[in-house]
Amino acid sequence: MHVLLVEDDAVLADGLNRILTGHGMAVDVLRSGTDADALLQRAEAAEVAVVVLDIGLPGIDGFEVVRRLRARGNHTPVLLLTARDAIEDRVRGLELGADDYLVKPFATPELVARLRALVRRNAPKPAVLALGDLALDGDTKRARVKDRTIELSAREWAVLEYLLQHGARVVSKQQIIDAILPWGEEMTLNAVEVYISRLRLKIADAGITIRTIRGFGYMLEQTPSAGA
Repeated sequence: MHVLLVEDDAVLADGLNRILTGHGMAVDVLRSGTDADALLQRAEAAEVAVVVLDIGLPGIDGFEVVRRLRARGNHTPVLLLTARDAIEDRVRGLELGADDYLVKPFATPELVARLRALVRRNAPKPAVLALGDLALDGDTKRARVKDRTIELSAREWAVLEYLLQHGARVVSKQQIIDAILPWGEEMTLNAVEVYISRLRLKIADAGITIRTIRGFGYMLEQTPSAGA
């Protein structure tokens, strides 16, 4: 996971560099908006998985970096990092195309979690996800069990898609929430249970089941008769 950190405070930048590196991330550090804009126009920008961007930067500010990035059609996730807590700044950053916003001071575990969530949400997804007799077509947004189309709400689709993407791995309720919710929206853990319950009914004859791993979360599992 390659992070571009743009922060003009040398002490903060060095500290964040050590923290992110300690979590297994590769970090490039820049100190000005002008340098960040220049790098993001070069070929190596393709290696950047997420940008952590201060707003108050030398040269051009973080808002302008985001505006130019999106104007070029670059959809790399951007998390704005700033001491400004005015709602106008948050709204402006998001309207320009930033994906998330964190106000200083902040808890570093939250920063790490948000960065990972942004990368997960923007990871390329296969056009069709399938298991047993269930298939989700990401292009047409159609879900099918055998030859029958099943109706899913947007949230049900997102939860089922996330479970399919993780195959036989267990995912927690909080992981599901972090992965499927846009920035600024909320969902309770109980709501996840409701969506899981609905999905179980809708895919009951798909040859798979959503298994509850008590204390950990959920996983998809093929039933013995699947594919028979």
